[in-house]
Amino acid sequence: MAGRRAGIADLRGPGFLNSDPTELKAALEREARALGFDCIGVTEPGTIDNAGKYFLDFIASGGHGDMDWLAAQPERRVDPRGLWQDVRSVIMLGVNYGPDQDPLAILQQRTRAAISVYAQGDDYHDLIKKRLKALARWLVATAPSEVKVFVDTAAVMEKPLAQTAGLGWQGKHTNLVSREFGSWLFLGAIYTTLELPRDDAEIDHCGSCRACLDICPTSAFPAPYKLDARRCISYLTIENKGPIPREFRKAIGNRIYGCDDCLAACPWNKFAQEGREAKLAARDELRAPSLAELARLDDTAFRALFTKSPVKRIGRDRFLRNVLIAIGNSGEAELVEEARRLLDDESALVRGAAVWALGQLMSREEFDAAKSAAMDSEHDESVREEWELAS
Repeated sequence: MAGRRAGIADLRGPGFLNSDPTELKAALEREARALGFDCIGVTEPGTIDNAGKYFLDFIASGGHGDMDWLAAQPERRVDPRGLWQDVRSVIMLGVNYGPDQDPLAILQQRTRAAISVYAQGDDYHDLIKKRLKALARWLVATAPSEVKVFVDTAAVMEKPLAQTAGLGWQGKHTNLVSREFGSWLFLGAIYTTLELPRDDAEIDHCGSCRACLDICPTSAFPAPYKLDARRCISYLTIENKGPIPREFRKAIGNRIYGCDDCLAACPWNKFAQEGREAKLAARDELRAPSLAELARLDDTAFRALFTKSPVKRIGRDRFLRNVLIAIGNSGEAELVEEARRLLDDESALVRGAAVWALGQLMSREEFDAAKSAAMDSEHDESVREEWELAS
């Protein structure tokens, strides 16, 4: 769920025409793997009609929450030709980012922060887009064509396209599952005017399993294969710009950026492999950082810690909002002072979350005293409401 300004590269060149499409595709696959892609498949544009219908139902239900960019010009998303009418083949590519440890283990360390696996290393958008452009340049130089590349930043339904290209299938949690890589694939797409041989679509291998649905802390799946993003911890901690709704705060636990529960619970991960790209590997300082240390970050320190990380995009205030929710869920009195100090933060969003955290950690007498001291100088209505609701 990243920022959604279309990221499109339009490349063209004379090159020379390989008269055998099968040989061209085989060479394309070799080049893709040489560039660091772990899987590749080709599909045709008009293969995701059913997924398009599900997407329109999702938008109509309001399940996208405040992600208005999803609802804008849906016709551009439900069919690749709505985005670019000249596309003849869609090349889907994947990069494995399998973790080197169980992502669920950190959830038991309540004074430590859980950051989604994909955000513990460098931002995948930058790395994958460079590779897509390199592969696109190779393709244009090899066969006269036009191409456009996308990585999670334009109106592209990557997961349905990846399924029709044979990379995996959309599981009951709506994410892509691969028999070879489990839940851990970053996806990118190249649209081309070339007619390339198609791969067979992958079939659904979920069977009767409900592991991903049953583990969700906030019951974000109203039914198999359906997501209500408004209940999803990834949405609540990343896309949501305001206070986190009170009904979900306890369930968030110590997850401060995203959530891996439904991905990590998938039994197909028994075949998963550790990612081989060093830039996507978890940085030591982001594996299980201390909530106390994170709560002390000013804007400069926040930007320094999360340089090249997708976490930086949500900004320091939203990040501290999440940290304070985790502090409130920690049950640790030693973290009271970290929350108390942030009652004076310039951001009302941070102050409001600090109030909630103190309400979880302080005795009634302590909380009432803190409220009495703070209310005279607090003029933001949302923060005052937090004080009242926590009383």
